[in-house]
Amino acid sequence: MKRITTIIFTAIAVSVAALFTTSCVQDLDVTPIDPNIQTPEEVLNSIEAYQQLLAKCYGGLSVSASEGPDSSPDIDGIDGGYGQYMRALFHLQELPTDEASVCWNDQTIKSLHGLSWTTSDVFVTAMFSRIYYQIGLCNEFIRRGQAAADEFQGEEMDYMIAQARGLRALSYYHAIDLFGNVPFATEANSVGATGPEQIMRPDLYNWLVEEIAGENGFRDDLLPISQTEYGRVSQEFATMLLAKLYLNAEVFTNGQVTAWNECAAECEKIVSTMSLNTGENGYQWNFSADNNLSPEIIFAVQSDGTNIQTYGSTNFVIKSSIVSGNPAWQGALGTNDGWGGLVVTPQFLDLFDEDADQRYLFTDASEFEGAEVHIRDIVDNSLFSNGYCQMKFTNLKHDGSPADNSTSSYPDTDYPIFRAADAYLMLAEAQLRGSGLSQSGLDAYNAVLERAGLPAVSTITLDDIIDERGRELYWENVRRQDLVRFGLLTSSTYLWDWKGGVQEGTGVDERFNLFPIPSTEINSNSLLEQNPGY
Repeated sequence: MKRITTIIFTAIAVSVAALFTTSCVQDLDVTPIDPNIQTPEEVLNSIEAYQQLLAKCYGGLSVSASEGPDSSPDIDGIDGGYGQYMRALFHLQELPTDEASVCWNDQTIKSLHGLSWTTSDVFVTAMFSRIYYQIGLCNEFIRRGQAAADEFQGEEMDYMIAQARGLRALSYYHAIDLFGNVPFATEANSVGATGPEQIMRPDLYNWLVEEIAGENGFRDDLLPISQTEYGRVSQEFATMLLAKLYLNAEVFTNGQVTAWNECAAECEKIVSTMSLNTGENGYQWNFSADNNLSPEIIFAVQSDGTNIQTYGSTNFVIKSSIVSGNPAWQGALGTNDGWGGLVVTPQFLDLFDEDADQRYLFTDASEFEGAEVHIRDIVDNSLFSNGYCQMKFTNLKHDGSPADNSTSSYPDTDYPIFRAADAYLMLAEAQLRGSGLSQSGLDAYNAVLERAGLPAVSTITLDDIIDERGRELYWENVRRQDLVRFGLLTSSTYLWDWKGGVQEGTGVDERFNLFPIPSTEINSNSLLEQNPGY
């Protein structure tokens, strides 16, 4: 079983300060439902208590509630299943793309793949709320940790504060990517202050870069990954986050900044120190029940069949890819149930050399006796049998043996957020767009190809980059961002089944390159302006 010490979900129930007055942060005012729970002032009286509060900051990425997968969700009014952080992120980063379609008709979920959401979309609101719940938790930890200087300050507290800053930066990175101009508050904001004010996207970009790598940036206070306990943010985490900001600088600053050379420099740091898994099943090891042992993963959101149970994260992506009642199919992914919802589009499958590419991990279910065979095209997007299913994420270990918690209804598989292969491909793209592709960028690109069983190439184009990123990183919550950066998400240049709400696919208005600020937030905070077009 995994050694899990960073995330214990009986963590202290802390009443997070009401930094915002919008509806989201009325949810963020996490006053315990049980009025008998002690106040923060009473319980934050030791370094161990602060460790538990930091565990809650990590736990907010993994589960929706402190006890069980859906009991007493942290955010009132947001379903503990689709409101879990990684599931909400998948909804917004994958469903609007060629990589994922869903046959369910839950509320407005089909609007995500159709790129037709509105300002009141419940799935958009769930992600926004989860982001700001996380930011609120981290702000509170940083504020209280800094105030504890006389009693508890020292290297351990400085290290914990740096981790909280890293987790906060991750959520602000998701905010700038998905929502653009967003509410902004840090530990410096007065408790109960009105607002918060809205920060413009370029200003948030600049703040994030400075927060990570500036004179007082948190990266220097983190440990290198070789010295970091698994599941904690590390110096490499900070480097990847900074590289991601640089990669998308032109988008995030509305064309004011390009930072390709800066991105390449940060990626070189990862490529020069972290190698890819190249052994048997080396690629799928990153998405298996023992992926906590994969040296390629820089940071992942943890799952555990016993200690970390959720209806989101990898439980969602695994079970949504199979049907219930078929033991052979369920066994192939190491689980005991299936929800039958998620498939991939035929256009995405077309990116692969099906016979040679080891990352082609999809099925039409024909090998599972008794299962309905799937067709390749999504003719009817209400039928699970329309579209192939992923077999990349699994609750088996990478050698095919059962997970330690194989009898559990919840997987052991962690959800990767950053891994080395992404940096390899980012290096090639940044060089190609910046000063020109060098040997290091080409070698990094070829390392990814060769690990997949494909021959090395002598030259690459941007078209090669976007296709290769799809093949390597599918369902890792980067596809929407990539398609936006390449100008393909909303345009008619690249179409897939049910893009724009029609079977043959169609281009949509450019406003769908961003999600709207939820109408509940706009109505509650007069300092916020809606994104253009909504």
